[in-house]
Amino acid sequence: MPDWVQDAVWWHVYPLGFVGAEPAAPADAPVVHRLGHLTGWLDYAVELGASGIALGPVFAASTHGYDTVDHLRIDPRLGDDADFDALVAAAHDRGLRVLLDGVFNHVGREHPVFRAVVEQGPGAPTASWFRLRWPAGRQPGTVPEYDTFEGHGQLVALDHSSPAVADWVTDVMTHWLDRGADGWRLDAAYAVPASFWARVLPRVRAAHPDAYVVGEVIHGDYAAVVQESGMDAVTQYELWKAIWSALNDGNLHELAHALGRHDDFLDTFAPLTFLGNHDVTRIASRLTDERHVAHAVAVLFTVGGTPAVYAGDEQAFRGIKEDRAGGDDAVRPPFPATPAELLPFGAATHRLHQELIGVRRRHRWLHRARTTPLHLANRQLTYASTAGDDRLLVALNLSDDAVQQPAPAARELLAGDGTLQRAGTAQATVQLAPHGWAVLGV
Repeated sequence: MPDWVQDAVWWHVYPLGFVGAEPAAPADAPVVHRLGHLTGWLDYAVELGASGIALGPVFAASTHGYDTVDHLRIDPRLGDDADFDALVAAAHDRGLRVLLDGVFNHVGREHPVFRAVVEQGPGAPTASWFRLRWPAGRQPGTVPEYDTFEGHGQLVALDHSSPAVADWVTDVMTHWLDRGADGWRLDAAYAVPASFWARVLPRVRAAHPDAYVVGEVIHGDYAAVVQESGMDAVTQYELWKAIWSALNDGNLHELAHALGRHDDFLDTFAPLTFLGNHDVTRIASRLTDERHVAHAVAVLFTVGGTPAVYAGDEQAFRGIKEDRAGGDDAVRPPFPATPAELLPFGAATHRLHQELIGVRRRHRWLHRARTTPLHLANRQLTYASTAGDDRLLVALNLSDDAVQQPAPAARELLAGDGTLQRAGTAQATVQLAPHGWAVLGV
């Protein structure tokens, strides 16, 4: 993993939604220069405490961005190469890294490499790029049966055993790194054989050894995927689920178990951790008690991994993902022209994120920290995050009662609200209000 990732805190943006782009793009759509809208929010990202911008799809696509039709062209609904270059330059001027979203499991049905197959038949130069089944009595223009991504007919799955596909993906990844990107999120990496990435990534890193590569992996053996693929990390969906589920159910044993699993992953890699993204219900809507948003954010920034904040979560945006056409729209809204136009209801959650990101940035060792439960009940948890000689404590209370929890050796309050007693001793405790929490220095 590149050294710079130790300090990475991503602000994750879904650009097409953020700038209010049209939901679909005709093939001859004119270029609309909207990426400047996002550039205008970079200072906001810096003030939040982020060190990088993780972008959703920015390449030409038919609709939502994951049905790509040209991996070497900026989506005309967002702008052009010059707009992209300006965004990257503005980000780098502020010390922000830029992570791109690469859709390499499949292409949109209107992608020229698949259109060539439809138009030219089995003899098309790109026919080997796909897993195709041709009907008997094929006529010119016949569309073959083809493998899809999870049954979506507009998403044509690539054949990752094809050397041509490996060459093409290598070229695309390298092209945008050459233009200034700092790394890649590999969309639907769980659907691509790890052996494919093991062939591609060494070639990419030969030209860009400092690039960061993280794969979207929802389930499975995370550590094995990282080891076999050569990726730096994968998305930590296990911890994401355990955080909101444990808080909703008042079952912090579930969270403690997940943190134990998380420690096991950290033996191999530092996962990408998050409370929200463009594919899931926002954390403020997912939690049944809004007071526990703070507990979730406290966990995110005090455990090992590389944390990402989905744009709007730091303002307590609401949004429920639904399994239907357009069901992602609520979690992919447009943002106002400037941060000054944000509604005031999110100010407290914004300050919370700044406070905890500040703790994270001052304790950079947290990137590879391990956690140890020191006190565990259904609705109370105190855990230690430790790396070498460095250590801090986190105390969570989900109950309606004030509680006193063990906080051995705790000396000071770093974030949250709590009263220390016998500070600095093995018998130290922290008094928490109902539904309170605290991050404590040792």
